[in-house]
Amino acid sequence: MTVHFIGAGPGAADLITLRGRDLIARSPVCLYAGSLVPKALLDYCPPNARIIDTAPMSLDQIEAEFLRAHEAGEDVARLHSGDLSIWSALAEQTRRLDRLGIPYDVTPGVPAFAASAALLQRELTVPEVAQSLVLTRTSGRASAMPESESLAAFAKTGATLAIHLSIHVLDKLVAELTPILGADCPVAVVFRASWPDEQVLQGTLADIEASFALAPVERTALVLVGRALASSDFRESALYDPDYLRRYRPQRGGAE
Repeated sequence: MTVHFIGAGPGAADLITLRGRDLIARSPVCLYAGSLVPKALLDYCPPNARIIDTAPMSLDQIEAEFLRAHEAGEDVARLHSGDLSIWSALAEQTRRLDRLGIPYDVTPGVPAFAASAALLQRELTVPEVAQSLVLTRTSGRASAMPESESLAAFAKTGATLAIHLSIHVLDKLVAELTPILGADCPVAVVFRASWPDEQVLQGTLADIEASFALAPVERTALVLVGRALASSDFRESALYDPDYLRRYRPQRGGAE
């Protein structure tokens, strides 16, 4: 028996890995975060599977389901939105499984920031503009941010910022970032990327609040901030330059 933690992707049911889909299909128990995971993924569950929405459950109740399945010798497909490497509550669940001696594995999923970049048709790292991406959030009721991880500190690096779980404090984001990045710094607010009701608001730190006020969205929105979002006059990298010699490209006139 194994608990399979599966990244269910950003929303669209076909944005799940083949491995994740196949694990769902052969697990007689499925625990899914019903507030964020599309129910269409449950169509992959085998007939008569025990399907449980964990949205209203406590961690103790989820642990009890793991233990019940373990005692019955039944594999569990545990679905979380996006990818399990960030803000998934994976660590607190696996810690309990370790204590119980219940085996588990982890299958990655498509993260929300990647789906948002795809919707925007933008690369988040642009040569000589931004070569780093910071995945961060602001303090919330579930957990506070470490003092050393401030938006101001991240903004000073010039990296593209992907700010999760923070749309409810958009005014504070703008106030903190504008003195560092400038009022003309591009911003995109992406709501439920890859879902049928996906929305995008684009603007700058100067006007994004006004745009948002006209079309407010819920907490599942991702805020992207950085020059890479609108840069078009950047220098091309040397990667595909004909004079850039690399392993898979022969020298001109030479043998491969």
